[in-house]
Parts: sequence; structure tokens; C-alpha cells
Amino acid sequence: MSLVMNRVGLAPEYVDYREALALQEEIHRSVSNEERDNTVLLLEHPPVYTAGKRTEKHEYPTDGTDVVPIDRGGKLTWHGPGMLIGYPIVKLPEPIDVVRYVRILEEILMKIVQDLGVNGERVEGRSGVWVRGEGIEPDRKIAAIGIRVAKNTTMHGFALNCNNDLNAFSNFIPCGITDASVTTISEQLGRNISPADVVDQVERELLANADRLAASFTPRVEQAQA
Repeated sequence: MSLVMNRVGLAPEYVDYREALALQEEIHRSVSNEERDNTVLLLEHPPVYTAGKRTEKHEYPTDGTDVVPIDRGGKLTWHGPGMLIGYPIVKLPEPIDVVRYVRILEEILMKIVQDLGVNGERVEGRSGVWVRGEGIEPDRKIAAIGIRVAKNTTMHGFALNCNNDLNAFSNFIPCGITDASVTTISEQLGRNISPADVVDQVERELLANADRLAASFTPRVEQAQA
């Protein structure tokens, strides 16, 4: 299954969130109508909060940073410089299994951070990739996932924390989770790792898993004929 990589803009060429959303919507229409190959947009945003459908007004930050309400699941999160954003726009076959699609994205991101020397794991009941606190400190999210599926085609995607400023996360409760924290690849390794340093590897892993991403479905069990 073909998967096209499109580096829309990395530092210092940050991509405004609303512009990226409009581009996603345009590509989504083409992919869902099978007029374009499955496509991944890779980029960095200037500082912006995005509010998923479950975000309540009292949860909005008050630091003056732009907040964009969007149609993905989940609650409030922050995007900004130093965070590699990936928007896979992929046509899925029926019957669609959204959970399986998310799990494949998690596997890809776990392999990326593990290859860099960070032990990224899943946390039961929570999406994304985490560095476990092992009961000593809170679990810390190193990669977030939030998607929407419309017309059998995915939108939104993942955010991989490379060397972004973590202070922004002190202004709100990330994803509404009160008993966890956030970290970056750079913080875990003790050296600077930027989105530009990992984008090649991210592209390789996505391409290596293109067929799996585009086949995120649960096969039907056919009833035996008497």
C-alpha cells in the first residue's frame, strides 16, 4: 500500500495549526475519494493548544496562547516547537478497527524511541507512549496520539516530544490526566534531540508499516455452511 511522506515544515519553518488543519482536510477529501495516495504530513507548529471534543471550557488555559477546538477525541493538549507532529491520512478498509490502528501507531513510536535509547511503553487504559515512573514518580508521556476517522479515512495523528519546552504543560492538565506527567526524548537522554534529528527514522518506520496502517481492521469470521 503506497504511503507518501510530506515534510510540510520543520524549524524554523513552523506551520500554523489552522493552515495545517486546512491542508489535512483537503488531503483527507482526496484520500477518502481514492484520488490520492495515503499521505503523512510531518511538521512542527508554533505554540498552540488544541481542544478535543471532550474538553470543557473551564479546562482552557489562560496564558494567552491560541486555543483551537477540533474534532478529534480526547481533551486539551499543546503543540509547539521541538515536537514532531505526524498526521497520517490513511484510507482504512471495513470493518474498521480504530483501536488496532492506534496500537500500530504506538508500536511504531515505541520502536523509534527505543532505538534512540528510551524505554517507551504502553500504559493500560491510556493511549500514546510512556516512560514508566516505576512507582517512584508519575508515568510521563513521551508521545501522544489523537485521531478521527471520517469516511473510513484517518485524520490528526501523533505528537512526538523531542526537545520541546515542557513548561507549557504546567498551564493545564494534559489530556485531562491528573496523575501523570510529560517528558521528551532530550530529557530522557540528557542531550539535545530535535525533530529534524528523528524525522528520517520516523519516515522509515511509517513506510515499513504502511501496509499494517492501511489494513487496520478486524477480519470477519465467516460462518461455516451446513
